[in-house]
Amino acid sequence: MINASTSGENLCGLKRADFQKTIDGKATDLFILKNESGAELAITNYGGAVLALMVPDKDGKYANVIQGHDSIDHVINSPEGYLSTLIGRYGNRIAGGKFELDGKEYSLAVNNGPNSLHGGPTGYHARVWDAEQTSPQSVKLHYLSADGEEGFPGNLDITVIYTFTNDNEFIIDYTATTDKKTLVNLTHHAFFSLSGLDNPTASVENNIVTINADYYTPIDNVCIPTGEIAPVEGTPMDFRTPHTVGCRINDKFQQLEFGTGYDHNYVLNKHEQDALTFAAKCVEPISGRVLEMYTTEPGVQVYTANWHTGFAGWHGATFPARSAICFEAQHFPDTPNKGHFPSCVLKPGETYKQVTIYKFGVEK
Repeated sequence: MINASTSGENLCGLKRADFQKTIDGKATDLFILKNESGAELAITNYGGAVLALMVPDKDGKYANVIQGHDSIDHVINSPEGYLSTLIGRYGNRIAGGKFELDGKEYSLAVNNGPNSLHGGPTGYHARVWDAEQTSPQSVKLHYLSADGEEGFPGNLDITVIYTFTNDNEFIIDYTATTDKKTLVNLTHHAFFSLSGLDNPTASVENNIVTINADYYTPIDNVCIPTGEIAPVEGTPMDFRTPHTVGCRINDKFQQLEFGTGYDHNYVLNKHEQDALTFAAKCVEPISGRVLEMYTTEPGVQVYTANWHTGFAGWHGATFPARSAICFEAQHFPDTPNKGHFPSCVLKPGETYKQVTIYKFGVEK
């Protein structure tokens, strides 16, 4: 396990000077949130990227459980541009990079096979957000996304608040307003490695996962939902009871073959729209670390870092394929082209709201 104690100032060993740069007239910086138990969350306002999340294992030993980088240049030039960043204006894929709104067709950058992915190549992951550390445990990020940016209509005014509580909860609170009818599907693309980062970082195939979903949205061979809302029952997609990631990931099952592993939207069981409810749980059995996820969103994309290449990150840690698992709170992929999916349309006078919580603990 990589020892993070390279700086006397913090557990994660990151240095503020390594994150200070001016990009398009806006300053980037390092922000470290510390709670009363000594755990830490380190972020930069470039893309809202989380750089480190230091939490203890069952023996009280701290490790970084999120994949990130150790300088602003590495964040900007990461081989995985969405590594633990904010995502928008539209998280996940839009088929063909096209959608219609009020009879007008909009064209987006095509950056994932034939599709638009995660708001395009210069989406919110690649923008400098205005940042204010409002308390030792909270940072407020703000970004005004201009009308026409990456092809989306409307000036979208976004505020995202990161809070790290004394219960080791990483809370992400999103709000947004627009001056023109638009699409909004914001998420955070955190890559979790509960065993701790290493060289190489261990596979997540031993992680024991539970997902509160009776249904999922199957994909085609370019990872666009077919439109079907299919039961997980009787398939390797069923995590209603705990299963390890690896026990079925290599099954000869078309959906897993299309995704090269898990890369699918789960339809969360909700009794009330927009309610903050349990979405997923992940246990790393060797360290005993546990992640629980709660969200107001109707879906969660579960992705097992199938396309990681072993590139280097935080303090020389390396990230091979399947060395992380993502739980991305979201509306469903390609919603603007699937009229029966929950709408992502935001109108003037309305406020987009989302709360997602990642809570860390241990099981002994």
